[in-house]
Amino acid sequence: MIKYFKNIDHKTVEIEEPENDSWINIVPPLKQEEFSELADRLEIPIDFLTDSLDIDERSRYEEEDNVKLIVIKTPTDNNSFNESDAYYITIPICIILTHNHIVTVNSFENPAIKKFLNTFQNRQPDKKGMMVLRVIEKVIKNYMEYLKEINHKRNILEQKLYDANKNEHLLELMKIQKSLVYFVTALRSNELLLAKMVRTNFLKINEEEEEFLEDLMVDNSQALEMTNIYSNILASTMDTFASIIANNQNIVLKKLAIATIVLSFPVLVASIFGMNVPSGFEHSPYAFYVVAVLSFIIAIVIGYTAFSKKTL
Repeated sequence: MIKYFKNIDHKTVEIEEPENDSWINIVPPLKQEEFSELADRLEIPIDFLTDSLDIDERSRYEEEDNVKLIVIKTPTDNNSFNESDAYYITIPICIILTHNHIVTVNSFENPAIKKFLNTFQNRQPDKKGMMVLRVIEKVIKNYMEYLKEINHKRNILEQKLYDANKNEHLLELMKIQKSLVYFVTALRSNELLLAKMVRTNFLKINEEEEEFLEDLMVDNSQALEMTNIYSNILASTMDTFASIIANNQNIVLKKLAIATIVLSFPVLVASIFGMNVPSGFEHSPYAFYVVAVLSFIIAIVIGYTAFSKKTL
C-alpha cells in the first residue's frame, strides 16, 4: 500500500498523487505491480524499492541515476508464532531520495515511521538531508525504548528465577538474549553506515546538519554500548543460574546416594541373618527384634554421620 503525504501550512495532509516535496510511504501489504508503477513514475530503480523485502538486508547506501538509497536497520516486535524466537527483531527501512520526493519502504509496520509521520508537519521536505536524519533519529530512539523494555523484562524474569527455578523463565531469558544479538548486529551495521555518511558527505548536508549527524552517531554508540552491557549481564545471569541448578542437582544426588547407602546396611544385616546357615538365633523368639533393632541403629548412625556433614 502506497500513501502520499505533503506538508501544507504546517499540517500533514494525505494526497492522492505524488507532488513535489512530498513524502511517499510504502507499507504492507506490498504489491509488485505497485512497485513497478511507482518506479516508472518516479524514475526509481526497481531494486531500490524491493530491497526492503529482504529482512536480512544490511545497512548501506548507494546512488544510481541521481537517485540515492539508504538502508538502515530498525527494531520491531517479532510476530512469529514460534515460541523459541526472539521477542524483538530488526528489519530494514529503505529511504530513497529523488529530485522531488522522499520515499520510505517498510516490509513491516514500523514504529519509527509512525513517529516520523506524527512530526512531519514540523519538517521541511525540501531539506531532504535533514529529513533522512530525522528518520534515523526516530530509529535510534526506538532502540532506546526497546532496550528499556528488555531490561525491565530481564529484571522481572530474574526475580521470578530467584523465587522459583523454572525452565520457562530460562527460555524467556534466552528469547531476550536472541533479541539483544539482533540489536548488537544491527547497531554495529548502522554505526558503520553513519560513519561512512559523515566521511563521504553522501547527503550533501551543511555544517549544522553534519553536527546533528555526529550527535546521532553518539546516540547510536550509546545504544550499542547499552545493548552490549545488557547482553553481558544476561549471559552472566544465565550462567549463574545454570551453575545454581547444577549445584542443586548435585546436592540432591548426594542425598539420594546417602539414602541408598543408609538403606543398604539394614538390607545387608537382614540378608546375613536370613541365610540358611546356623546363626545362633534360629530358635530365639527375639531374633526378629534383634535384627530389626540392629539394622535400625546402624541406619541411624550412618545417616546421622552422613547428613551432618557441612558439605550437604
